[in-house]
Amino acid sequence: MSDFINLSKENLETEHVCCAISDKKHQIGVNLKKEWLTARIEEGHTFRKLDAKGKVFIEYAPLEKAWVPVIGENYYYIYCLWVSGSYKGKGYAKSLLESCIAKAKEEGKSGICVLSSKKKTPFLSDKAFLIKHGFKVVSTYNETYELLALSFDGTLPKFSPSVGEVLPYSEDLVIYYTHQCPYSHDCITQVTSYTEENGIDLKLIHVDSLEKAKNLPSIFNNWAVFYKGQFETIHLLNKGFLEKLIEKKQ
Repeated sequence: MSDFINLSKENLETEHVCCAISDKKHQIGVNLKKEWLTARIEEGHTFRKLDAKGKVFIEYAPLEKAWVPVIGENYYYIYCLWVSGSYKGKGYAKSLLESCIAKAKEEGKSGICVLSSKKKTPFLSDKAFLIKHGFKVVSTYNETYELLALSFDGTLPKFSPSVGEVLPYSEDLVIYYTHQCPYSHDCITQVTSYTEENGIDLKLIHVDSLEKAKNLPSIFNNWAVFYKGQFETIHLLNKGFLEKLIEKKQ
C-alpha cells in the first residue's frame, strides 16, 4: 500500500488538497482552502492523504477547535473521509480511519465523532462504514442527519444548543459557508448568478470564526442551506442542484 502524508505549513504550498485536484475552475477555492487550513494546522487540524494524485484523504480536528456546531470534551471531529474512483476497494478508507483512531488513543482522547446520515449522502462519511468500526448514533437532526461517536471512556458529544433555533433572516435563500471546502467559491458564484437572474432574495453568511461555527442554527460541515426559513441541506449547491431544490418547494 502506498504511503500517506500529512499536510503541514512546510509542504502545503506544493501539495494538492485532493478534492479539486484537476479542475482549474476551482483554483480560487483551492487557494482559499489553503489559507483557511494554514491557520487551522496550528490548532491541531490534521489533513492526511495518500501520497498520490488522487482523492484519498481524511480531515479532522480537536472538537473544541472544529468549526461545527458540535460540542464535547477531548474528542476529535472528522470533517471528511473520502476515497474515490479507482482507489476504492483497496483498504485506504480503513487505513485512514484507523490512523485517526490510533492518534486519538495515543493522545488520550475521549473519542472521535463525525456527522453522517441515515441514508448515504454526498459530502458525508458513510454511516455503515462507521458503524462497522464501532461508531454509534448519539444524536439526530431533521430526521436525516446523525451525529456518530466512537467513545473510549463513555462520554459523548452533542449538537450545540443553538442547533434548531429559528432563522433570524427574511431572505428566501440563506447559505452559511466557510472556505474550508475548495468547491464553495464556485458554488457561491453559481448560486449568486442564478438568484440574481431569477429574482430570488439571497443572503450569504461567511462563517469566519470558531465562535460563529459553534453557534449556528443548524448542523454544518462547512455549508448549510435554508429556504423560506427552513433548513434544507448541507449539500453544496451548484446551479442545477439549486434549481431542483426550488422546483421541489414550489
